Amino acid sequence: MAVTIKDVARLAKVSVGTVSRYLNGHRVTEQNRVRIERAIKELDFRVNPIAKTLRTNRSMTVAVLVPSLSNIFSMSIIENIERYLEPHGYSVIVCSCSNDPAKEREKLEFVKSKAVDGVIVMPVSDQGSHIEEVAAGELPVVLIDRLTSDFQTDAVVVDNTNAVYHAVEQLIIRGHRHIGLIAGPQSIYTARERLEGYRRVMADYGLPIDPDLIVYGDYQAGTGHDLMKKLMTQSRPPSAVLVSNYEMTIGAITCLQELGTKIPEDLSVVGFDHLELSVVVNPPLAVVVQPREQIGTQAAKLLYRRLSGDKNNYPTLVRLKTEFVEGRSIASII
Repeated sequence: MAVTIKDVARLAKVSVGTVSRYLNGHRVTEQNRVRIERAIKELDFRVNPIAKTLRTNRSMTVAVLVPSLSNIFSMSIIENIERYLEPHGYSVIVCSCSNDPAKEREKLEFVKSKAVDGVIVMPVSDQGSHIEEVAAGELPVVLIDRLTSDFQTDAVVVDNTNAVYHAVEQLIIRGHRHIGLIAGPQSIYTARERLEGYRRVMADYGLPIDPDLIVYGDYQAGTGHDLMKKLMTQSRPPSAVLVSNYEMTIGAITCLQELGTKIPEDLSVVGFDHLELSVVVNPPLAVVVQPREQIGTQAAKLLYRRLSGDKNNYPTLVRLKTEFVEGRSIASII
């Protein structure tokens, strides 16, 4: 027999009306919210989307737009967005924008035509005016991972500057002075922040910045491979390199294996994004780990607040901390 709203109310020890208000996006007390969510999870209750749409004039769908579905980082975030919104009766439509601003606009117009209730976007580039234009104040929008320079809205991002600052500082503390950086495209917010973290820590420790040690990629594995080779074939190669995203880290490690470069005896390496790297690479790699689960969950919570009619503190910027996992890929040269 299907679980009903009455079953949820009975287990949560609240009225049917209270459960109904909660499911329709209205505020309930914090105590009742916790009880209802616990009962929904325990009973595996699912809202009838057709019936709810008729009652609320909502589609009960949310769109998530990301630059690429081949990115493990993006997929993990999407999973956690869906995990949070599903118990609230929302389905998730996922769109890849193929790292193309024109495609991003096209997908935004598509999901708006499907009458989605809100949108979560990982912007393709620094430009976001088209997102604002398509949303036109009708759709709640939450940006994730990246901010845009010309459109302010709710957003959940990582403290990229301090993440890279701390990672490079660990290299400096261990005696490294000739430190390379494989940076991302400077049209993207995260890449600029990570470069700023590198520049800031070098300046704070009074170390000169060698332009030849900063190379710029497109966040793809092949580029990481080629840029690591470029750094290592210089007349004076770096003693340590930080690679600023997951895909380029994979490519960079592959290059070092091909060159026969030993980690950390010949080169100290710090990667980015995934704790899994510290396990599958030998020796275990030092990595800057982004809070993927928190990014997805916080973005979903923020969007759900707006869908529930809570307009307080708009726009809200949530900035999350990273974790540095030391691994064994950093040698001390003091």
